[in-house]
Amino acid sequence: MKVVRQGEAFSVQSSKQESGQIQKCNIVLRELGGSKYENEYVCSMLGNLAGCRFYEGDVVAATLRFSTHEYQGQVFQEILCTDIVKLKV
Repeated sequence: MKVVRQGEAFSVQSSKQESGQIQKCNIVLRELGGSKYENEYVCSMLGNLAGCRFYEGDVVAATLRFSTHEYQGQVFQEILCTDIVKLKV
């Protein structure tokens, strides 16, 4: 995939962390292909991964975990990037 953009890391509440907070950032990834019309994914990166910086155009290999949850009668899809590495091209 190629990195389209990455936001800044910020703290969010987490009951799984001793401190009660965890770092989070969002990254937009686009499937490789010949155009800007390839599939794109808005993913969350948590913890130490949120501190990693990637830049527009970086080619990366990423592991994505897709899940859904229901909130107030609506269903939302979440994409979590659980691992990501920059590839040398």
